[in-house]
Amino acid sequence: MDRRLTPATPHIAHSSLKGRLEVPVYTDGTPMRVALPLIDLLRAPNGARERQLLLGAGFIVIDRHEGHAFGFAEADGYCGWLPDAALSRGPTPTHWVATPGTHLYPEPKVQAPEICALSLGARVAITAQHGAWAETTQGFLPASHILPLGQYLPDPVTVAESLLHTPYLWGGNSRAGLDCSGLVQLAFAACGLALPGDSDLQQAVGHPIPAEASLHRGDLIFWKGHVAIVVDDHRLIHANGHSMSVAHEDTADCIARIAAQGGGPVTHRRRVL
Repeated sequence: MDRRLTPATPHIAHSSLKGRLEVPVYTDGTPMRVALPLIDLLRAPNGARERQLLLGAGFIVIDRHEGHAFGFAEADGYCGWLPDAALSRGPTPTHWVATPGTHLYPEPKVQAPEICALSLGARVAITAQHGAWAETTQGFLPASHILPLGQYLPDPVTVAESLLHTPYLWGGNSRAGLDCSGLVQLAFAACGLALPGDSDLQQAVGHPIPAEASLHRGDLIFWKGHVAIVVDDHRLIHANGHSMSVAHEDTADCIARIAAQGGGPVTHRRRVL
């Protein structure tokens, strides 16, 4: 089983694995939510970052050890460890941040010192409206920066382009830093399309595009360990280690560059939209 998608430790597993995995104990898990603006999802307690989760993300806790909770993200099933302090039991989000980024403030006033930055995709619970401001359980933010849960943006390419120049970060899932699959997952999620967190999982989504067929806006191009989004008939956008940022690149030049640097040929072309 793929450890990234297997909600189990050696002594306890999620109830969905009964009959598939032998462990002493099974559990339905405890629903929690991320209570911090951004947190690393770790391979082990105090271990390496695998992915990241944003404020308000649902997380099902299966096990606990050394001040950390093991479980899986409700959005994509990705498993890992979070510090206990990063989780809470509520509140239930009502809206999500639909701009590249925003700030929480202690009062509805532009001159107020910010509490923290929030990335595209963060989820908040709105309790009241104050003109151009929305009040959350943790502070205020511009009402124009959020949408109700269930309402989405129309075009993942436009979303990805709003994140141009975001610095590259291995395992990154926010405006503070993105890797290739993080950019794809974030951009498509903003348009209501749930994709897995890593590029090797994303390459199984949607439909294959024959080698002789033209690529369309929003199609995905894969190499071993890398993914990019098609912008138009000659450009793509991707978070990449070459520019160390989210950047446009000529598609043919990119394919040639990756091959010349030992990254191999294009392995998959997929249409999700």
